[in-house]
This record gives sequence, C-alpha cells and structure tokens, in this order.
Amino acid sequence: MLSAPGIFDRYEEVRARFPAAHPQAVTQEISSLIDIADHATAFVFDAFGVLNVGETLIEGADRRLVQLRGLGCQIRILTNAASYDRAGAVAKFQNLGIALQDDEIITSRDATLGCLSQVFSRGLWGAVATAEDQLTDIGHEVLRLGDDPAQYDRVDGFLFLSAAGWSDRKQGMLAASLARHDRPVMIANADLVAPRDEGFSLEPGHFGHLLADNGARQVRFFGKPFGEVYDLVERSLSGVPPERIIMCGDTLHTDILGGAARNWRTVLVTRDGLFAGYDTAGFCTQSGLHPDWRLARI
Repeated sequence: MLSAPGIFDRYEEVRARFPAAHPQAVTQEISSLIDIADHATAFVFDAFGVLNVGETLIEGADRRLVQLRGLGCQIRILTNAASYDRAGAVAKFQNLGIALQDDEIITSRDATLGCLSQVFSRGLWGAVATAEDQLTDIGHEVLRLGDDPAQYDRVDGFLFLSAAGWSDRKQGMLAASLARHDRPVMIANADLVAPRDEGFSLEPGHFGHLLADNGARQVRFFGKPFGEVYDLVERSLSGVPPERIIMCGDTLHTDILGGAARNWRTVLVTRDGLFAGYDTAGFCTQSGLHPDWRLARI
C-alpha cells in the first residue's frame, strides 16, 4: 500500500466512513498562495507535505506564512499528528523555524481529548502511545498498552494516539480483545499514512480501518476529514464565513474532502506530500475530489 496509488486506492475503499462532500468540478492552477490571498480571511494548513516532510521544513513555507499575515490573513495549522501533547506541538513547529501562537495550532489530539472529556466521565483507557508521551493531558485513568494480552481485556476503551512501535502482533491482540468484548476505540489520527524523509509511515487511521473492517463497531476517527477538528478551527476564527477559509493540504481524502465538507475552499499542494512525483489530475478525476486551486508549493 505504501505508494501514492496504493494509498489512494485504500482511501477510496474506506471512503464510505468519511463525511459527504461536494467539491468543485474545476481546478485552477496557481503559482503561489499570494495569488488567492484576496479570497481568504484565513488560511488553514496541513503540516506534513505542506509545511514540512518529517522533521525537515519545506523551503519557503515559513516565509510564506509571514507574507500572508502581512496581508491581513489569519493562520491556522490543522494537523492530524496526535503523538504529542499541545506543548509538544508548539515545540515541533518552533524547531522547524515556524513562529506560531499557541491558539494557531489545532490537532486531532485536541479533538479526541475533547470528545473523551465530554462523552466519557470515567473508565480505564488503554493507550497506544510513544514511550516519550507522558499522557498527562488525557484526563482519565490510563494504562499504556504493551505486549501483555491481559491488558487489552482489562480496559474500558482504547485511545490510539500513535502507531510508532505498533506491530501486527499488537494489532492482533487488540482485534481479538474487541472480538471478545467490543468497546470504544478512539483513533486520534485519522491518516492512513504520513510522508517522512525516508518514505511513508503507517498511521493510526490505517489500523483503525482494519479494526472496522474486522467487525469492530465502536471505532471512531478524529482529525481530517472528520468534523470535530473543523469545529475547533471555526470556533477559533470567531465567525469567519466558511467560504473565506482556505484549506491547504496534500491529500485528497483528508484535506480536500474535509475542507469541502465544511464549505471551505481548498488548495491541493502537490510537490512534497502524498502525490510527490505524480500528476494529480487523474486521482482527482477518479475520486471526484477537485480542489479549487492546485500548486506545487505554498
């Protein structure tokens, strides 16, 4: 699956689980976001493939954000990365050289934990997380899951924050436990993959869809293209009309579909992300997901 065509095909296979969207039928080619700045009160950026690839800043991305602010546009980063808390998210972009205010970053982890606090008042949650994640922001009793099958049966639900270190064996233990007793599974990163310096990594969304394919009925996805993160963005923008919000991303089924489902306008960024090295026109036609605009880099 770890090629653009294979990833695209998998997104199409699971698309019935995504929000409905009615994107544009025609895409306009542009050379810079400056070309469309007068259409926007706010630009919302995906991170991987648009601002950075892995731990590497995409050339010029930091300067473009400064230019857009200078034109009076608000900036938001909307990322499906859920493997670190808010302080970690701020530090990540600071390390890339991108200056952001705390409220300019919205993550799928924010949306997941917001739902956790609103819907579930108690319970022991099994966390799939990196060793570095201290889990101090969860707000519930947490058991970090490892290689002991008994742990999986013990918890009241599952919080899938990161696929780093996840394995087929652990996935099998989780699936078997859910088959014995179906419980909520909160997938805090809906992405199937993420572009890294060395290629694509499998992300929590990939494993969540496998669970749903296997019959788990309480799998819930957070992050683009699902609605909770867009609620957070729109709330932070204090009444900006949807048609004045422009979503910039590299992935049709998350960034473009998710933005279109909210009646935002959309930009597909092609050079460094999922479709790097491919002509995106065929993918757009096959999926019916046509962004308003397309460009190589922001």
